[in-house]
Amino acid sequence: MAAGPWGWGSVVLPLLLALPLALLLLVGARRLRRRYAADGARASLRGRAAARANGVRALLVTAHPDDEAMFFAPTVLGLGRAGARAAVLCCSAGNYYNQGEIRKKELEQSCFLLGIPASDVTVVDHRDLPDNPAVEWDTQVLAAFVLKHIEANNINLVVTFDAGGVSGHANHISLYAALREISSRAAPAFPRHEKNSLYLHSERKLPEGCHVLVLESVNLFRKYISILDVPISCLLPRDALFILTEEETERARSAMRCHHSQLLWFRHIYMLFSRYMVINSLRLL
Repeated sequence: MAAGPWGWGSVVLPLLLALPLALLLLVGARRLRRRYAADGARASLRGRAAARANGVRALLVTAHPDDEAMFFAPTVLGLGRAGARAAVLCCSAGNYYNQGEIRKKELEQSCFLLGIPASDVTVVDHRDLPDNPAVEWDTQVLAAFVLKHIEANNINLVVTFDAGGVSGHANHISLYAALREISSRAAPAFPRHEKNSLYLHSERKLPEGCHVLVLESVNLFRKYISILDVPISCLLPRDALFILTEEETERARSAMRCHHSQLLWFRHIYMLFSRYMVINSLRLL
């Protein structure tokens, strides 16, 4: 068939021109990935978040079992690589399809692969915090649970979703709202002997020296270009950036595979192409 406006030439020529650019982007992304992964979390943290990594006691606050692997694996593994200690507070059992008990066990298995022992994994199963994409969780209830956990475990860094919740899930966004609420409070803390009751935390604020990092939500294009998003993530402003090596990325995928009950076909595609399996860029709240 002859080349022309509707011939093979109109298709092949743009592809031939785009191929070198795509290869250049891939080579550049791989080089940047190796560089940032080698530098480790210490070089990736900026400003107030740049405290000595081996003194960081981080709390990952998630909405459902599998969030820790699906969205936050680069942060968890990056902090662990730098010597920080991480714990998980999962604010629901993921019981939307009555699989809560199964999903709790899957969460522990996933966290073990990410370097978090079961003793540092807490699941909240409260009637006011149902696993439901249509429900906005009660901010005061969430804040009380989070603050109680922070104080009981001397946490100095909290990691959670941003206002977009990565996927727009209402439960994810509720976590951001709760952390934003307690980060902006000016009320004085209660005496320490009064903190045994959960609801005495309803007016508390974050302890001095405890900071909050929120995971940046990106547009749909960036979300599914995997390591090709590395140059973009490196160029754009952020307070923390975690990029996994190839070996660490496979570890993150193995953690995600622990969630057998959730591995529908589209999640296999997600594991292959989502930048959140490789890259986390975060901002201080």
